[in-house]
Amino acid sequence: MSEQRSVLVVDDEEAIAEAVRLRLESEGYSVQVAFDGPEAIRLHGEHHPDLVVLDLMLPGMDGLEVCREIQRDGWTPVLMLTARTDETDKVAGFAAGADDYLTKPFSLRELAVRVKAILRRMDNIRTAKTSGPVEHDGLVIDPQRRRTLLDGEEVGLTPLEFEILATLATEPGVVFSREDLMDKVWGYRDYAGGRVVDSHVARIRRKLDEDGNEPRFIRTVHGVGYAFQDGS
Repeated sequence: MSEQRSVLVVDDEEAIAEAVRLRLESEGYSVQVAFDGPEAIRLHGEHHPDLVVLDLMLPGMDGLEVCREIQRDGWTPVLMLTARTDETDKVAGFAAGADDYLTKPFSLRELAVRVKAILRRMDNIRTAKTSGPVEHDGLVIDPQRRRTLLDGEEVGLTPLEFEILATLATEPGVVFSREDLMDKVWGYRDYAGGRVVDSHVARIRRKLDEDGNEPRFIRTVHGVGYAFQDGS
């Protein structure tokens, strides 16, 4: 029998938290619920869940603060929930360490699909047969050690950012559409047309100190997607 996966649900709206809990439990997950930020941090520290479903707009301590706090000593995948639709809120969520975003109102089926996809991706990362390091113009991407070095300095990528970069870098010159990247990295396609991909690529570029006009590593193919620079 496979190990039961655990999910921490954080939402101050009890009706939503309860509905999410029931749905996830029906999918076979062990679920704990917190209704505010401090309780979420406490439960996360005690139980180390496999994934956190986290509402952005919590009273007192908002979801961004909670996300940063629970990522402080290690990485836990976070699916952020919010009633906001502003793109800047999504970018802020990703900057805080969220892996994915779901806008309220959402279907419980969609939420379950996202949770399953994130956990499947984590399993794939742990069991993947890794290749040797990829090197290009001072950048070293080492899949075995899950490390990225730029000009000899460690680059702090999240596991999701690492997967995106490694996916592009292992096939230099090949153009990946946003949908291709969603399929390969997330395991599903985003209804927002791949904007989530753009947000993550933008964060990777900032961490790699990329010049948008003359990128060293990730090239934008307008109207299509992204490609890793070919050649040295």
